[in-house]
Amino acid sequence: MFEEVEFDQFQNYNFDLIIDARSPREFQHSHIKNSKNYYALNDEEFKEIGAIYTKNKGLAKAKGASYICKNMSYHIKDIYDKYKIRSLVGIYCAKGGMRLKSLSLILSELGYKVVRLKGGYKGYRSYLNDFFKQKLNIKFYCLCGNTASGKSDLLNLLDNALNLEKLANHQGSSFGKIYGEQPSQKSFEDELFHFLKHYPYKTCFIEAESRQIGNLTLPLNLYQAMQNAEKIWCECSINLRIDRILKDYSKIKKEYFYHCVEKISPYISKDFKHNLLQNYENNDLKNCALMLFEYYDKVYKKPLKINHYINTDNLHQAKKYLINLQD
Repeated sequence: MFEEVEFDQFQNYNFDLIIDARSPREFQHSHIKNSKNYYALNDEEFKEIGAIYTKNKGLAKAKGASYICKNMSYHIKDIYDKYKIRSLVGIYCAKGGMRLKSLSLILSELGYKVVRLKGGYKGYRSYLNDFFKQKLNIKFYCLCGNTASGKSDLLNLLDNALNLEKLANHQGSSFGKIYGEQPSQKSFEDELFHFLKHYPYKTCFIEAESRQIGNLTLPLNLYQAMQNAEKIWCECSINLRIDRILKDYSKIKKEYFYHCVEKISPYISKDFKHNLLQNYENNDLKNCALMLFEYYDKVYKKPLKINHYINTDNLHQAKKYLINLQD
């Protein structure tokens, strides 16, 4: 048999397996953390059944059931090989409909202990949206500073830190999309929710960001917590800033560099743009970096109140300072 619970209970189970029964495309766009995609209908089948359902509900259910049986004939072997009978299995689909019920019934009859998510993924998203309206019970310390002052490197050395740029797969500037495509907004929120909901520390270091990181938007409660956090200004030598920026950006493609320069063109002079591109063509990346520092240092909005100043030339010493700051 199986239980059916709301997400506030569902999240507290120690599942051996969480199954997302939606189509692969739905799963790829966004899913509950640590779930596996044992789909009831694949992408083409899901689209086909949806079209039939608007015209003939009975036929859609019958054909959908046949597809589900076919797909489960493959999934069952894999599930059985990886998860022993009587394992605790959580299952959800989009809204808690036929896909959820079908997989639940089959696995339950096989002897798995099944817990169904009431309302499916939609119910989970409703819970998540409510969570992002609540005040976060974490004391944040916000690292501020000019481009390449070591903020991200410092976060990577700390256990109690949230690296938003890493989660967003974006460096936060006009040149920031250097690691490929960003996740969807929902997927980004899934990761943030999981991080914040299960965060084990009372304090958290975070880098100052605008509310928009590339194409992604920070939840309001996290952005407000960042705004209200104690501010730590990070400074380092210009040569080290150059080394850090070249480590991250020296291998970007020429087409992407020109594309990014075009994005900032309304905010720079024609001479500045000409000289920047000339340095790039001459492979003088050091002067490119210096010119971009000149631009970004002017547009960076320094906080009105800074609580602490640190030098990040030596990241390990800076880390010790931050750890002691919490005591």
